Amino acid sequence: MSPLPRLVAFDLDDTLAPSKSPVEPRMLEVFARLLARTNVAVISGGNFEQFESQLLTRLAEATAASRAAGSAAGSASSASVIDEAALSRLHLLPTCGTRYERREHGAWATVYREHLSEVERDSALIALREEAARLGLWESEPWGEILEDRGSQVTFSALGQRAPVAAKHAWDPDGVKKNALRAAVAARLPELEVRSGGSTSVDITRRGIDKAYGMRKLEEHTGISLDEMLFVGDRLDPDGNDYPVLALGVTCHAVTGWEDTAAFLDELLRH
Repeated sequence: MSPLPRLVAFDLDDTLAPSKSPVEPRMLEVFARLLARTNVAVISGGNFEQFESQLLTRLAEATAASRAAGSAAGSASSASVIDEAALSRLHLLPTCGTRYERREHGAWATVYREHLSEVERDSALIALREEAARLGLWESEPWGEILEDRGSQVTFSALGQRAPVAAKHAWDPDGVKKNALRAAVAARLPELEVRSGGSTSVDITRRGIDKAYGMRKLEEHTGISLDEMLFVGDRLDPDGNDYPVLALGVTCHAVTGWEDTAAFLDELLRH
C-alpha cells in the first residue's frame, strides 16, 4: 500500500458513525491513531453542533479517560490522547463544506461560512415541504423536525431529526424516494444546489457549493494538493452527496459503515 496520504477526509454519518449517533469506541481509537500521524478532515451534511455531539465530545471523553487510566498506571497511551497539537491537524467542514472550522488557540474558529440568503432559505423550505407532500413523503408523526435551517444549508429529514437508525435505513433502502424528491426540488430551484444527503435526507446549499467545494477549500487553506488527499465515504454513487469529491478526481475509498471504515484505517495505519 502507498504511504499515508497527507490528508484523509471523511464523511461522518454511516462512515465514521451510525447516522446522527456518537462515534463508537473502536472508531475513536483508530481515528486518534490516524490524527497522530496526518491531517484529518470531516466533511458532512450535519451542522457543527452535530459534529460536536457525535465526534468532538467523544474525542474529549476518550482523551480524559485515557489520561485518567494513564495516571493510575503511571503513563498515558499517546495514541488515545487528542492534544492541541493533534487537534490542529483536524479540519471540520459541516453542512457539506459550506462552513470550515479549524482549531486556533484552544478553540474552534470559523474560516468561512457560506450562508443562504433569506430568499434562498425560504424558497428551499417551501419547495421541500410542497414536493414531499405531493410525492407522499411528508410524515405526519416524525421523530422531531423534518425541515431544518442550518444557516448555510437547508436539510429535509424524512422521518425527523431524531429518527432511530434502524427506521432510517428501512425507509428508503434503494434510494428511490429520496432521489425522486431531490429531482423534483432541484427542478424548482435551479439557482441552488440540491443533493441527496444521508439515508433519509436531502440537502440544499448555494449553487456550486458541495463537498467538492469543501475539498478545494481544504487545498487552498492547508496547501495540501488534492492528489495528496484521500476521501472515505459511504455515498460515492452518482446520486450521493460524496460523489462530487470522486468527480473532482480525488482518490476515494467507498465504505458501507463505520466498521468498514475502522477496518480500512487499521490496514492503512500498518504502513
